[in-house]
Amino acid sequence: MSLEVTVAVPFKQQGTTRLGEGEFVVALSLDRSWFSPDQAKRLIDVAAGRGLLAREEGDVVAQFDPPSVSVPEEYEPDQSILREQSAFERILDALVAAGCDKQEAVAAVNERQRRLEISVEAAAALYARERDVDVGDAVQSAKATFKR
Repeated sequence: MSLEVTVAVPFKQQGTTRLGEGEFVVALSLDRSWFSPDQAKRLIDVAAGRGLLAREEGDVVAQFDPPSVSVPEEYEPDQSILREQSAFERILDALVAAGCDKQEAVAAVNERQRRLEISVEAAAALYARERDVDVGDAVQSAKATFKR
């Protein structure tokens, strides 16, 4: 998951799980030159929306274990991580991270969507549940799309 890798870098650099928002922004914009300061702030919003970060008293706090995240030596994030992912994309990422084949998962989700006449998000949530894959808060977004 490139979002988690990107967000882990500033924490790993400082050996902590809590950074001032400014420190976090500087680490990604000036130290790494990955993003502009505004983009780095946007990344905080995206990561907070995914449950990777929390904001507390002007700080950003990792809601995961940054030392456990492996950062490839030549890693550089793609700008696409700055956009919000749909519930389907988050569920699919969780499935792939749990070892499911992406093409097989998409095919199975599409089949459930067609057969049950439900949204792709709801079908993906059902597929993940059948495989005991934790999809976090994405399931709430999927529930909101469920057609009756």
